[in-house]
This record gives sequence, structure tokens and C-alpha cells, in this order.
Amino acid sequence: MEKEQLMLYNTMTKQKEIFVPKVPGKVGMYVCGVTAYDFSHIGHARAYVAFDVLYRYLKYSGCEVEYVRNFTDVDDKIIRRANELGEDPLSLSDRFCQEYLDDMVDLQCLPPTHQPRVSGHIEQIKDMIAQIISNGCAYIVEGDVYFSVDNFPNYGKLSGRKLEDNRAGERVAVDLRKRNPADFALWKAAKPGEPSWNSPWGPGRPGWHIECSAMSAHYLSHTFDIHGGGMDLIFPHHENEIAQSCAACSESNVKYWIHNGFVTANDEKMSKSLGNFFTIREVTKIYHPLALRHFLMGTHYRSPVNYSISQIEIASEAVFYIYQTLQDCEDALSIFRDGNQKEGTQPNGKTARITPAAQDCINKLRSDFQTKMSDDLHTPYILNASLQEALRFMNSSLTQLKKKQQKQQQLSMIQSLTELQKEVGEVLSTLGLLTALSYSEVLQQLKDKALKRAEMTEDDVLRLIEERTVARKSKNFSRSDQVRSELAAKGIALMDVGKETAWRPCVRVDQEQPSVPVEQRQPCVPAEKEK
Repeated sequence: MEKEQLMLYNTMTKQKEIFVPKVPGKVGMYVCGVTAYDFSHIGHARAYVAFDVLYRYLKYSGCEVEYVRNFTDVDDKIIRRANELGEDPLSLSDRFCQEYLDDMVDLQCLPPTHQPRVSGHIEQIKDMIAQIISNGCAYIVEGDVYFSVDNFPNYGKLSGRKLEDNRAGERVAVDLRKRNPADFALWKAAKPGEPSWNSPWGPGRPGWHIECSAMSAHYLSHTFDIHGGGMDLIFPHHENEIAQSCAACSESNVKYWIHNGFVTANDEKMSKSLGNFFTIREVTKIYHPLALRHFLMGTHYRSPVNYSISQIEIASEAVFYIYQTLQDCEDALSIFRDGNQKEGTQPNGKTARITPAAQDCINKLRSDFQTKMSDDLHTPYILNASLQEALRFMNSSLTQLKKKQQKQQQLSMIQSLTELQKEVGEVLSTLGLLTALSYSEVLQQLKDKALKRAEMTEDDVLRLIEERTVARKSKNFSRSDQVRSELAAKGIALMDVGKETAWRPCVRVDQEQPSVPVEQRQPCVPAEKEK
């Protein structure tokens, strides 16, 4: 089938547009990365999972993507934190860059093509500042260099803010030396104890905004396809990027500006400055990283998503269901293939045909996936409707396979399930929900996390299952029900299959949002990472 044209919401035009890359088949994409002074929180995870999905889908669609995601490793916040800890700023930022990369691996985010750091691109930054000064859009004050917004008439076109609406002092202290309070620093004069580099304006370091303009131009040129980040970056960061990039090069142009929504906690934006954040590590310590990824994709990337224990447990249960279904399918196909081969029948798919119902299911999943993903990456529909429908069909087909007696019917069902499993795998891979581990390994990891949440060992669970079995045999059904209820309250569901009882993770009942006071945290102390 012909693939749908990709539509993306462009913040610049305030509407969805057909995505047409500058060079057919090739995409240049720049996404603003983290300021590396602490462990990353799930607001960061939301952004980088969203753009990883876009990256993956562009590749799925046949595009060659040059993806740049930077690190801010020189910044006021980094310097303040380093001074608090008595650590070298570049050493501290390097440590948290690596911690961030570890988190991205856990969340199945593919590595970008380039991951530049500010400290490694000082020359490019100085060159761009010099060009802006030469073009009359910046001025020097006592070793500082400021961008003059009055000399850039289009300032505010991304955010829609008027110059008179801008308030000074929201991110940095008011500087009375500025010609306009909205002017922003391109270069900051050196201060004692801070990292600095020599420049034509004296020793100093880059301002916050100039780094992305310089690095995006260095790797992608002054014109490229996609620039992304969180909605909180629209103003002032991306607005300032546009101004300084265009001031340095009149031909500078980014065609599509894409922004993801916030993660909230108790319906308030989650951020380090507000102290209401949960780090990725805090979440993945007790929930599987795939559960966090599934949770984040369960809401459209432009909408706010409210973090809650109940929602991430629903996501965890959904991931378990996906992998359990795939494992059941793999087990059944292995058994039936072996059985047919022992009787001299070769189930190689050459004579067996996919059932019409299975072909319809495969076609629908493929069509839904391409249609919904092409409509501004509508992952919630795929996860909550299309994929669930395919998995239900797979489970139903497994039940039918066990009932088939004729070998040709079995071969047809085997071929149908094989092709359906392949299509489901393609969808999961593009969504970043398929790992290099076996299905059974992921299932065991999910169960291990559930045991950690329940503060139990598997032996504890098996002992209670045995106690329940004894109670049922002695017709003590009140105790049997009590054991089931106690385990369910801890997030462990029992399943009676024939004469055996198995268990799986489930959503705990009446879970409240945990609250860890900020003063009790030690976010900057490196912790041994759990696998």
C-alpha cells in the first residue's frame, strides 16, 4: 500500500502541514538537549521519547535522517551546582551527560547522528557572534556581547509575543547596561572561578541561546527541516535562536518548528525549578523503562500528560500484556512447527496460505499505523486501539490453533500467526517498544519490578500461592479469596490455568501519588545504576 504523507504541526504557522523535506528523502533535525547539572526528570523523557518516535518514523518512512541533539555543558546553573559541590563545572556536566545517555538507552531512544557539546564548539560560537556584530545586530559592553532585539524587526514571530510584552529578569538578573531590557547575552565576560575562553571581546563564555544556533548551523547548515524541543523553549530560547541565526545569515531558515507538551504533577508543570519533579531514575527504579515509554506515548506528544502512579501502572500492565502475547505466540509456533516437522511436513509457507481474517488484521494494523502516525504522530490510537486489536486477534488465533486437527489448517494458522507477529514487531520497533532482549527476559524484568513495588520476593508469592491452593482444597474459600485480594493490592494478580496458578503484575488498588520532599533528595550524588 502507498504510504500516507506525513503531517506535522508547525508552531511557526500554528497549523498542521504536509512535511516536505528540503532535500527529497533526506531530513535535517535539531532537538535542544539537556543542561547537564542533575539527573534528568520525566519531563526530559517526554521530550526525547517524542522526538525519538519522530526520528524512528521518518526512518520507517524511508528517509535518511541527520539528527542533532546537543548538550549544554556550560551554563549558569551548572556553575552554581558545581560551586555548591566543590566540583569543576565541566567535570560535573560531563558526569551528568553520561547519566543522561544511560537514561536514553534505558528508554530505547536511538542515539542521534551527532551529540555536540557547547564546550567543544566555542570557535563556531565566536564566529557566529562576530558575524552578528558585523551585521549590526549586537553590541559590546565591558566584555559582554548583547543581541539587540530592536535591530531585528521580526522578533517574536514564533511565539507571537510583542516586544513590549517581554519582561526582563525572568531567567537572568536585570542588566541596566542593556539598550533594551529584552536584549539577551551572546557572550558573557569571565568571572573569577568560572570556565572561560579567549575571544575578541575578552575572556568569557557563551550565552545560553547562541550555542544552538551555532551548532545547528555547523552540522545542518543555516537552512534545515526540523527544529524541536519542549513548549517551554518556544520563548525565549527558540525565539532568540531565530533572531540570532537570521542576524548572522539572512538566508537562515528552519521550515518546521515542533514542540512537545509538558509533563505535569498534580496538574502543575513538572520542572526542577519548581521542585515537583521525578527523575527518570526514580521512576525506572521500580517501573520498567518500557512502561515509562509506553506511558509517555499514551498521550499525544503535543498534549500535557499528568504523571500518576495509576497511569504508569496501567502502562506497565499494557507492556506485560504485549510481551506475554508475543511469548505465547512464540511458544505455540515453536511447538506446532516442531510437531509438523517430526511428521515430515515442512511448514515453510510455500503451500500454506494466510487466512483471510489474518490478512485483514495485518492490513488493518499496517493501514492504521501509517494513517495515524502520519497524522502528527498519533501514538495513543496505535497503542490503545490498533495494537490491542491485533493482539486480541493473535490470542484468539492461538486458541484456534490448539483446536485444529488437520495439518493443512495448522500450517495456515502457523503462517498467519508468523506474519501477524512480524507486523506487530514492525509497529513495536518503530515505536521503540521492542528491545534486543528476548520476550521472556523482558517479562521477567517486568515481574522483578512488580516484586520490588510489592516489597516481596518470588518465594513470598509462591508461598502464598501454595497457601491459597491448600485453602481451596480444604474449602476455606474466605482465606483463598483473602490471599488473592492481598496480592492484588500489592500489584500481583493470580491466574488459575488448569490445576496450576501463575502470577503476573497488575495495577495496584488505591495508589496515591508518592511525594518525595526535595530537601530529602540527593540528586547530584552518583548512584549505582540498576539494570
